[in-house]
Amino acid sequence: MFDRKEKGDRAVLVLPHSRGEGDTARRAEEFAELVKSAGAEVRGVVSARVEDPNPRFYIGSGKADEVAEAARALEADVVLVDHVLTPVQERNLEKHLGIRVVDRAGLILDIFAQRARSHEGKLEVELAQLKHLATRLVRGWTHLDAQRGGAIGNRGPGETQLETDRRLIGVRVKMLTKRLEKVQTQRGQQRRSRLRNTVPQVALVGYTNAGKSTLFNALTTGDVYAANLLFATLDPTVRKLEDLSCGPAVLADTVGFIRELPHDLVAAFRATLAEARDADLLLHVSDAADEERDRLHRVVDNVLEEIDAGDVPQLHVMNKIDLAGSEPRIDRDAAGKPVRVWLSAATGVGLDLLRQALGELLGGERVQSALQLPLTAGRLHARLKAAGAISGETVDEHGWQLRIDAPRSVIAPLSGGDPAETLLLRGLLTVVE
Repeated sequence: MFDRKEKGDRAVLVLPHSRGEGDTARRAEEFAELVKSAGAEVRGVVSARVEDPNPRFYIGSGKADEVAEAARALEADVVLVDHVLTPVQERNLEKHLGIRVVDRAGLILDIFAQRARSHEGKLEVELAQLKHLATRLVRGWTHLDAQRGGAIGNRGPGETQLETDRRLIGVRVKMLTKRLEKVQTQRGQQRRSRLRNTVPQVALVGYTNAGKSTLFNALTTGDVYAANLLFATLDPTVRKLEDLSCGPAVLADTVGFIRELPHDLVAAFRATLAEARDADLLLHVSDAADEERDRLHRVVDNVLEEIDAGDVPQLHVMNKIDLAGSEPRIDRDAAGKPVRVWLSAATGVGLDLLRQALGELLGGERVQSALQLPLTAGRLHARLKAAGAISGETVDEHGWQLRIDAPRSVIAPLSGGDPAETLLLRGLLTVVE
């Protein structure tokens, strides 16, 4: 048996790969960036070709011996594996190597534990960590009471006694779930309030480190932390977006996506990602200078599908054109609708084009018109008011004279099936000012 060291920041990386997997150099670079984001020092790298995973170690037994030798020679105190291991494989590797082993999921969870700042974010991280930990209680040492904070894989709930007993973890998970439900209810009320105010909702999404937070700050004069690190920001931030031809909108910055994002983490962060799911428009930010931008774009789309945001309209933003050597421009489809904007959030070049595209897309989905309702249409008037679609009104003996300002998607379903109300709304929706 063995004890954990006080710090776990001297790492040997294990990079499994298989034939035909694609750009292994890119995967290795990304994993090294993850390790850097976790605050660890890379002492060595061991590449392992895996065609038929070893059920005991995932990698072959000979390769496990090679990793053990490298860890001893380089005085490493943690081995980080760029793959999701089963609890048995992780435990067997720890016994064989004599030091801690953290897989890809554990590493990402650790980074999230460092980045979470809001109450909601901390709750979500702890919940995901406890669920991940529940299957890994039995390890290569006598008792997890020896565990101390500060090392990769040990942050967050790893600093408490809760991991020593599955029952206590279950109790903690239930408590965290209830707390999150309360926070999510409050956040949902805030979102509904914004919807009632008929302000269009726009959310930034993209592969981590694509420059979303830099773009967010450039558009909103915000103060979101932006750095050349994976998952530099975690908690969602919402700001008002002004100077659009369609009127003001609300812009939300969300956590960056990455390949093989742990499922428990996606599930736990549904509240955070709800800003994307409930948006009227997604700004899908990509690094224009990245040769693999198309593949990373598909990774983001897959996560959006997982959180039920796959059907939300998107405007693709090609960021960092200053590094790609491209010119600012708007790409349009056959109907003339903006589909892609090329810009540099860092230099500000092309931001005016993005505002123009947003104004076109959001304005086209908004109804701004006068509407006269007879006094007999009281129920429709009440529904329009509850939806926040009325920006001004007067009333006389003939009925209500309303000024309507709302997204088309809000107005369309308000008729309640009544033929007269449907006719009134149909006339409103066909008005072009």
